[in-house]
Amino acid sequence: MKKKVDCPNVHQRLVNRCIKGDRNAQFDIYKLYSKAMYNTCFRITADSSDAEDVMQEAFFKAFDKIKTYKNEVSFGAWLKRIMVNTAIDFMRKSKPTLVPIEDVHGLSIETESEEGIAPEDVQQLKDAISKLPSGYQLVINLFYFEDYSHGEIAELLGITASTSRSQLARAKKRLTQLLTPLK
Repeated sequence: MKKKVDCPNVHQRLVNRCIKGDRNAQFDIYKLYSKAMYNTCFRITADSSDAEDVMQEAFFKAFDKIKTYKNEVSFGAWLKRIMVNTAIDFMRKSKPTLVPIEDVHGLSIETESEEGIAPEDVQQLKDAISKLPSGYQLVINLFYFEDYSHGEIAELLGITASTSRSQLARAKKRLTQLLTPLK
């Protein structure tokens, strides 16, 4: 009978070894988290090369700051927050059109619709999201794929929660237009 491995303890042991400067533990953490963290970075940057660069930079930051990890949230959540912040910083530096979000194409603030988007296939949705302004893409990715609340998005982007909600509503409206075939 195999003994069940307690993952949180395994992860905490790796973190403890990283705190002591163990490079093998850093590599083990990288192997455990790199695929998921790359996907997070890619959803924000929408470019594989940029996502790779952002992920590498964020891992360096994480290992540099690992002594500040207090085990208040899971290590994966702590690491993901560093990834998201690093990706957002990258987007701000490389794509100045990200801010101000309010002025994108002069759209007015509208209330969020309850209608869902039901594309026939995932690729169609990905293609439509890629056609949105970068500010819209960022809010959609943070809200739907990274599971951040509007308050958290507001804090990350330096906007209000109502701005986050309105950006999401406008992005959904635009996605609906992009996904609805011409009649």
